[in-house]
Amino acid sequence: LSGLGQVPFSLESFGVAGLFAGLALFLVATTWRTAFAAGWAFGTGYFALTLFWIVEPFLVDVARHGWMAPFALILMAGGLALFWGAALALAHVVGTTPIRTAVAWAAMLSLAELARGYLLTGFPWALIGYIWTETDVLQWVSVVGPHGLTGLTLGLVSVGWIAAYGRKKRWLAVLPVPISAMALSGASMTPGPPQVPSAPVIRLVQPNAAQHEKWIQEKAVEFYRRQLEFTAAESNKPPDLIIWPETSIPWLLESAGSALAEISVTAGVPVALGVQRREGERFFNSLVVLGSGGELENLYDKHHLVPFGEFIPFGQTTRAFGLRSFAARDGYGYSPGPGAQVLDLGPLGSALPLICYEAIFPQGVRSSPERPDWILQITNDAWFGKVSGPYQHLSQARVRAVEQGLPMIRVANTGVSAVIDANGRILASIPLGEAGWIDHPLPPARPATIYARTGDWPLLAVLLATLLVLRTPRVRLSD
Repeated sequence: LSGLGQVPFSLESFGVAGLFAGLALFLVATTWRTAFAAGWAFGTGYFALTLFWIVEPFLVDVARHGWMAPFALILMAGGLALFWGAALALAHVVGTTPIRTAVAWAAMLSLAELARGYLLTGFPWALIGYIWTETDVLQWVSVVGPHGLTGLTLGLVSVGWIAAYGRKKRWLAVLPVPISAMALSGASMTPGPPQVPSAPVIRLVQPNAAQHEKWIQEKAVEFYRRQLEFTAAESNKPPDLIIWPETSIPWLLESAGSALAEISVTAGVPVALGVQRREGERFFNSLVVLGSGGELENLYDKHHLVPFGEFIPFGQTTRAFGLRSFAARDGYGYSPGPGAQVLDLGPLGSALPLICYEAIFPQGVRSSPERPDWILQITNDAWFGKVSGPYQHLSQARVRAVEQGLPMIRVANTGVSAVIDANGRILASIPLGEAGWIDHPLPPARPATIYARTGDWPLLAVLLATLLVLRTPRVRLSD
């Protein structure tokens, strides 16, 4: 039930109902061990549904990797559920009365979701607060961030249970009131700055290269030619910048001189594109910006890599056992870049580049050395299948735009490529599984949001203060 609140289902009422059921399972636990079991079982079911797209990379080459798919889903779901199991075990210890226990459930599970976004390189996918991404409640991430929205959601569920405590179930009918108030107040935050008439026009190029065909030589050249065709397409107002997706050419940067020259001549304006490059024995997943004359104006190396997808943890050891990553073509993984950076694009302002997976980390966007004018994400969502993964990835990109108050231009290999304004609205897009291009003016930015200035520290302070109060006997929480 809880997982059905997430994209692509977006059944928010089911998501909230599932959280109530999860709280009920926890409250009947009699020991910290049974509380852990309840949390782990709840989490395993939740992540098995929301992350079932994780099997897709193993199906690209079924003969070699297909057998790993079920194990990957089981291990991922069960592993992430350990955060929830540990949280509920601790909540059982902290809660000394039914009301305190319900509040501890919300606080500890919020802390677990916060920790999941940071520990072991972090994986904040399918956060509980993301059940609201298709509603106006989403606008609250500009104030409290995605982890804060998770905390508010769990807090409302625990308060709803407390209102119903003592068999006064009629009070549950009051729960939609604060949720409706959050939606209405969120809607009031939606109006953004007007579009600037002289805003630069950006072209998004989506080749729709299926992952199983992407590196076949004949197909790779075909996809390259398709992108050149879209780049050369005429429009009423010529674009000021053209963007190709992640790993959009089949050559390493060092050997792609003739191709880069051809791209520049065809475009006649700067082009940002994804490319792999080599530096000695190290490989990087990169984004480069070609000037209108073919010169290399900017270079960014992805720094937050996907474990097992783009690098193998303890690679020197696991390499001896033949464990290989999926995305890096050398088989053993990429090296991380030095960190977040802002690209100076002249008349187009400054852009924060994100490559694929980096867009799921709010702290990664906040680590930018300076506030950019907009966010540029290139990605290859062909790895994620066609059911839920690409749409969840798009949804999280929208959250980044809202929480920072910055527009985002998102260009994906197979979709969904989109122009997203600073309120998270999709102004133009190319659907999943289609080849094509669109031109659109760059949306304006909003002033820095509260969350952009504070990050997750206020939430952490509130959660720790709540747990301290719950462990203070002198503070009376009447049953």
